[in-house]
Formats: sequence, C-alpha cells, structure tokens
Amino acid sequence: MDKSSRRQILRDYKERKAPAGVYAVRCAGSGEVWVGATRNLDAQKNSVWFGLSTGGHVNRAMQAAWAAHGAAAFAYEPLERIEDEDLTPLGLADALKARERHWRDALGAGRAAG
Repeated sequence: MDKSSRRQILRDYKERKAPAGVYAVRCAGSGEVWVGATRNLDAQKNSVWFGLSTGGHVNRAMQAAWAAHGAAAFAYEPLERIEDEDLTPLGLADALKARERHWRDALGAGRAAG
C-alpha cells in the first residue's frame, strides 16, 4: 500500500460520522437491563466494558451485577440509531434523551449512566 492510499484511508476514517443512538446492557444472570444514549454507539460498548472490567463504572448496580455474574453474562445491544443529518447538536441531545426515556419505559430498565 503506498503512502497516498494510506493517507486517503486515514482521512476517510477521521471524517466518518459516528452513529448516535440508544443502547441496552443486559445481564443474563440477574435479568437486569440498563439503557443509555450516546453520540457514538460504536465506541460506547468499549467504554462500558472498560468501566466495568476495571471496577470503576458509574452505575453501582451494574457494577455489582458484573462482579456477581461476570463478563460472560453481559450483552451490549444497540436498540436504535438516530441518523437525522439535519439535527443540530442540541436537537440531537434532545432526541437522544427522549428516545432513551422511551426505551427505559418500554423495557422497564434502569439508566446505564448511574
């Protein structure tokens, strides 16, 4: 691979739009579900798993379930993507909050953030 094609691939990666949306974290051992909203669904799983694996996640109930049941009992599930290009940053934040509330009510879930 030559330098120009590597530069182009890197440029394309940096310019890609991260998908915003709502996700769920499920614990099969306890049956608990937590729902959260994020501006980057792709990176959120790594963030949640890192916090849980290091023992420093902000949601104490989720952290306790992780300690009791282990990583194998947990699953990350994107529930909904918000792909409206016309939304302003404030509009996106409002849409994420509304959709997170909807999914928490629909699933009887707690907040993933704590």
